[in-house]
Amino acid sequence: MFEYFPNNYVWNLSVCIAIESGAQVGEIDEMCRPLRDAAARGEDAGTAEFFASWVAMADKLVALAAEDQAKGRDRSASVKLNRAALYYQTAERMQAHGFEPRQVVFLKGQDAFRNSMRLGRENYERVEIPYQGGIIPGVFVNAGAPGRPAPVMVYVNGLDSSKEMLYWSGLAREWLKRGISTLHIDQPGSGEALRAHGLIATFDTERWASRVVDAVEKRHDVDPRRIGIVGISLGGYYAPRAVAFEPRFALGVCWGANHNWGEVQKKRLAREGDRPVPHYWEHVRWVWGARDMDEFMQISSKVTLDGVLDRVRVPFLVTHGSKDRQIPVEYAHRTYDQLINSPKRELELFDERTGGVEHVSVDNMSFGRSYIADWVAETFHV
Repeated sequence: MFEYFPNNYVWNLSVCIAIESGAQVGEIDEMCRPLRDAAARGEDAGTAEFFASWVAMADKLVALAAEDQAKGRDRSASVKLNRAALYYQTAERMQAHGFEPRQVVFLKGQDAFRNSMRLGRENYERVEIPYQGGIIPGVFVNAGAPGRPAPVMVYVNGLDSSKEMLYWSGLAREWLKRGISTLHIDQPGSGEALRAHGLIATFDTERWASRVVDAVEKRHDVDPRRIGIVGISLGGYYAPRAVAFEPRFALGVCWGANHNWGEVQKKRLAREGDRPVPHYWEHVRWVWGARDMDEFMQISSKVTLDGVLDRVRVPFLVTHGSKDRQIPVEYAHRTYDQLINSPKRELELFDERTGGVEHVSVDNMSFGRSYIADWVAETFHV
């Protein structure tokens, strides 16, 4: 993994996610060079400085995009706004829940992304699925056409990602080439669903996953017999759980297995393994709506796939980085081993030869993208 900041996995993870999502290396260096001393103080200290540097770059790109628009250069403006949205989200993601400026920057990132899609005339449709007094928002990339419904993959977040980050991962582009649509969602506990609608995470994924399938089935451009689900990071728990309890899913994929997340929390309390974001315990209590650590640990103990996966009776692909520093590779084996009734189960471990050895292949997502896209296309017979 590219490690700009020595001995600071969490900050390096954010930098690598940004690079894999389309950041410019020169801009990365401009934003990060002044932060080296701050990064040396640890993963939590200095995040406000990180925020200020990344937001400043995003603000500059928004201003440059406005100059492009004034000249009628909408597509150039779109490119800049897309990176601005990425930098706003990266800055916001690194902050503690109570950091007051993060909400304004979250909204700026949402606006920049939507304007980028509009000005670039991208294959983009905003979707809003009513759920528990709020909405599950989504980004739909359409491979279908009138009279030609396409298969669709529902793409779900991990603990600290967003529908925009899923979009930037590039899986939808790969599926589009293969005739498969993608619905990227902010499920409860993530992205806009949490920040704008107060929808917290829940262990029983099927509660919201079934509502998503209901909405997808109503679309005339979707083949209702070929609806799949893929989850990244903590989505490696959500997706298998959804397939186990929602029989309308025709297949499932983990990009990073997360078989027993509750067990991982106990290890993190003991300082075993790396964590995905600064201010970690504040973040997870916010995501799961826990008042204190005792309540959070009770909630997290339910986030396990043990005793669940024998219900899966459709094809399932488990992928994992062989040197994942956040979620040990043993959890990928455990998920695969328990998919005893899947008619087509597969385990793919990314290694040094392929690249993608880190958590959700953040060191090199290209191989994972292609592998997952091909497997789904072959399984859907497109």
